[in-house]
Amino acid sequence: MSEAAPRAIRHIAIIMDGNGRWAKQRGFPRQVGHERGVEALRRTVEACRDIGIEYLTVFSFSSENWKRPAEEISALFGLLRLYVRQDLKRLKEDGVRVQVIGNREGLPEDILALLLKAETETQQNSRFVLNIAFNYGGRDDIVQACRSLVAKAERGEIASSQIDHQAFESELWLGDTPNPEVLIRTSGEYRISNFMVWQGAYSEWYFTDALWPDFDEEELHRALVYFGSRERRFGLVSEQVG
Repeated sequence: MSEAAPRAIRHIAIIMDGNGRWAKQRGFPRQVGHERGVEALRRTVEACRDIGIEYLTVFSFSSENWKRPAEEISALFGLLRLYVRQDLKRLKEDGVRVQVIGNREGLPEDILALLLKAETETQQNSRFVLNIAFNYGGRDDIVQACRSLVAKAERGEIASSQIDHQAFESELWLGDTPNPEVLIRTSGEYRISNFMVWQGAYSEWYFTDALWPDFDEEELHRALVYFGSRERRFGLVSEQVG
């Protein structure tokens, strides 16, 4: 995919869904599907960076995923360890800044250390930002933003009359990041699954039947073409946008 992304796109977010189904269809253990999913993430980071996207946010582990079998949770944690350990050096060299969003309470100590290492060692990079939503939920994000504003109000740092969309958005985990223009979900599901509930209010959603391990540059290109065909009115009428 050689052509550049439309200028209006700075931020793409993806629900990476379908690893387990990909493996089941091929008679492989679910772990193999997750490993192939990591390969798809590598391809997507490179493709987004190469076409001029500034931010990519991927849904890696939901706060609801704790309900899954313990062995699968352990496998998902293992893949995060593997991805950071194998790819951190390359990400640093390629100018990628890694940010992790989500609730860090209850995570294993070695995972917390690994997340901090990835963020610390790439914090000076500015070519591209990879946001990893880990132990993340969109509703949790809103609740923690509310708590932060309440705490500021109690300390006298902000008055209730000053709380508006901008003030609230600044307290979200991605408060310093533009909202995604495009949200992608793979595997043929048509749900947002508690992902970027606030930030995705005016995003264009692109749903594809491709399972995440099969997601590639061509599928990304189809999402960008779809975005280019959409009329983004933000509450206006066509004549006003025109």
